[in-house]
Formats: sequence, structure tokens, C-alpha cells
Amino acid sequence: MGAVILDPDAPTKSLDGLDDSKALSALRRERLLNSLREHAKIAICVVEPVEIDRLNILQASLAGMSSAVRELGADYALIDGNRLPRDLPCAGEAVVRGDSLSLAIAAASIVAKVTRDRLMVEADSRFPGYGFAQHKGYPTRAHLDALDRLGPCPIHRRSFAPVRDRLV
Repeated sequence: MGAVILDPDAPTKSLDGLDDSKALSALRRERLLNSLREHAKIAICVVEPVEIDRLNILQASLAGMSSAVRELGADYALIDGNRLPRDLPCAGEAVVRGDSLSLAIAAASIVAKVTRDRLMVEADSRFPGYGFAQHKGYPTRAHLDALDRLGPCPIHRRSFAPVRDRLV
């Protein structure tokens, strides 16, 4: 999870093109992350697969959001989605489709996406054969074929249906 407090005095040009991470190329996300490092406060919380399996994906995401916001010391948080974490350390507002409506949420989505993609590239070297660097952990045909060939590795969430189904 990523959380961002944008610098209100940052040069407008420095964050030009800030948008929902899904609407940007990998190169554009990387460049924007570099600008965000200069013109924003950033916090990142990585929730491990075992924790996601323990809590479920929604609760783990909410816990990660709370942790990232807590690390920033924010006094108000805009959260992408339709619910706020129960333990959010400040007042906040849930914003459906927030990454396309709020620059701060878009910035946080870029931080989270670049971080996750980098973790998947690193996982690709630790767990060869799964193709994490290419599919970034999404359940593509190639990823499912690798699961069939190799079985799950330590970073696979056992509660995720395509993994769970292959454990039986």
C-alpha cells in the first residue's frame, strides 16, 4: 500500500501527467515516482502473503492502508475505495474510483504499483520459472501454466482461488 502527502508548493510541471497508475506506462510511473520522491511525503506498507491469507485480501489491504497513513502522520486521509479502515489513525474519506478523481490517491496508486512491480521483478530472480517479471503476479495464462508445472512458491497466497485450487 502506498500513501502520499503532496507538497502544495511543488512546481506544477513536476507532477504533470499524474493519473491513475493503471492508465500510465511503466516508464511514466517510474518517472512520476522520482518526482514524487522530491515533491511529496511517501509511505509504503508491504503486506506479506501469509498476512493476506490470515486476514483476507480486503482486511489486509485496509490494514496496510492504515499502517501507511500512520507512518505519514497525516491528519486526514483520502482512501481509494468504498470503505475506511477501522483503525485509520486520523479522520478520512473513502473515495470510489479515487485514483481517477484525486491527485493524492493517484500518487499513492503509483507508489504502490511501482513498489509491487519491483517486488515481482525481484521475486522472478528468487523463484525462476514463474515469470513474475512479466505478469507481475496477475493470473495470466502463463502464470497459471507455471503454477500447474511448479506448484505454488512461498510468495503465492494460498487463499487465492487459482493457487488454492492447485493445492488440493
